[in-house]
Amino acid sequence: METGQFLQYLVSGLTMGSIYALVGLGFTIIFTVTGIINFAQGEFVMLGGMLSYILFTSFGLPIGLAIVLSVVAAALVGIMLYLLGIRTARKASAVSLVVITIGASIFIRGVAGQIWTRDPVRPPYFSGSESLSFAGAYIQPQVLWIMGTALVAMIVLHVFFSYTMLGKTLKACAISRAAAGLVGIDARAMALIAVGLAAALGAIAGAVMAPHTTVSYESGVL
Repeated sequence: METGQFLQYLVSGLTMGSIYALVGLGFTIIFTVTGIINFAQGEFVMLGGMLSYILFTSFGLPIGLAIVLSVVAAALVGIMLYLLGIRTARKASAVSLVVITIGASIFIRGVAGQIWTRDPVRPPYFSGSESLSFAGAYIQPQVLWIMGTALVAMIVLHVFFSYTMLGKTLKACAISRAAAGLVGIDARAMALIAVGLAAALGAIAGAVMAPHTTVSYESGVL
């Protein structure tokens, strides 16, 4: 295999791995803190990409501001999902809670399909669309944004969970919610923060990947 071809495959693999890493971080945060597998996590990815596109094209906002607002909006949707769905049914079985997240996923996807176009759309590239040539491989600048965002997100989360009081509190709930409650930690508040944080991470993934992969109301399923 030629060097250029190897690098091309390597970059493609790292790009897809970075996208899945951002989505997987959201899954992990929710599961470790609440014990729930959130099947609506993919819809937060879709919201991040779709909302950033709508805010940029329809409202004329700068792409940076559009991304920030889309991440905030997705986090609010995640918080509403927890308050209206998961928290109200907190005494239900684990299977019932999983079904709730599946229902939420279908609901969010259906609303998005009715409000926005059903055709795939592509937000603008962050740094232009001209590919960079390196050792026989061609790399789109957006790919570097995706990998860089994943790396920064992992570093920030490591610092957050290791060196901040809120992060350590979330880790305590992840280790044992019962023990955390005995020392005065509100596990329900921590679960709310975890869901909002996971939704924000999913939206960030959607916002940075959409210019590279396109986004539609069904992107969350994929």
